[in-house]
Amino acid sequence: MGDIQDRVFNFSAGPSVLPVEVLQEAQADLLNWKGCGMSVMEMSHRGKAFQSIIDQAEADLRALLGIPESYKVLFLQGGASLQFSMVPMNLLHPGETADYVVTGSWGKKALQAAKLVGSTKCVWDGKETNYDRLPDLSGLSFTEGAAYIHVTSNETIQGVEFQSDPDLPAPVVCDMSSDILSRPVDVAKYALIYAGAQKNMGPAGVTVVILREDLLARTPENFHPMLDYRLQAENASLYNTPPCWCIYICGLVYQHLLKNGGLQAALERNRRKAAIVYDAIDRSGGFYKGHAQKECRSLMNVTFTLPNEELTKAFLEGAKAHKLDGLKGHRSVGGSRASIYNAFPEEGCRVLAEYMDDFAKKNG
Repeated sequence: MGDIQDRVFNFSAGPSVLPVEVLQEAQADLLNWKGCGMSVMEMSHRGKAFQSIIDQAEADLRALLGIPESYKVLFLQGGASLQFSMVPMNLLHPGETADYVVTGSWGKKALQAAKLVGSTKCVWDGKETNYDRLPDLSGLSFTEGAAYIHVTSNETIQGVEFQSDPDLPAPVVCDMSSDILSRPVDVAKYALIYAGAQKNMGPAGVTVVILREDLLARTPENFHPMLDYRLQAENASLYNTPPCWCIYICGLVYQHLLKNGGLQAALERNRRKAAIVYDAIDRSGGFYKGHAQKECRSLMNVTFTLPNEELTKAFLEGAKAHKLDGLKGHRSVGGSRASIYNAFPEEGCRVLAEYMDDFAKKNG
């Protein structure tokens, strides 16, 4: 059995680091959950034991985010990528247009999927500067009577993040996969929020969808069952066998966050962690260059480049000696990416910053 001391600082963009306390609790209950004689991975999703797990997970998520009673919470499968298609298939009718704000790679993929379903309009695209900035949403020209406006709150690849909730003239659909639960959110500002779990909530395999109940009436009749929000809501996420273990872990993460001050406390921790790494970039005298414009910097994904590819390779190789793992940047940006989601320890940010200072001093 591995020792906790052997764990690395995991900067992976996803699947990503989970709270050690959550992993330990899951380990303790792995064979026999709460004395029921079986693992969560073995129990029927129709049984009372799992029903208590999913009910508690939903209640705790509602408490964390302050989700209004007029919103449904769904635990689905297929990742955020399936939501790229499910959203327009359920909400975009013939004769209507959906507006998309493309701030990075994931927003671009969401738009590509929506184009296969119906009429779309790209109201802003940051491609010209390789998605290193964000627009002022209030200054964009949206389609009158748009079916919805789609935004991505945080782009993991480019490292840009909206730090506040939008106030827009049409229902807002938001992909929050990589920053959900990292800060307080006014859910009422959104018509639909979706998020893959594998950044801030749990393991890969479950996707949370939070949607206003009135949207369910927009789903077409006689629709594909597994893609039907209304059918999934009517069956309380149990139309088919759900990802039971993943939902269980998400529930443990929700409880962990509640016990540690909720989302305001999480935001304060995330600001401290991000500042440690961004300060190392800014004091390097240009040796490290942050990809995102300063006013758009993500608290979740810190992206930066080095002077050349040779130094980048040396930096990534040298990081291993400090137990710094998963720092390679995405090919579209290059350089390095430090993903520091909720569960990432502050100590890891300090170790990274110290290594960055030392590497720049020796190679600058």
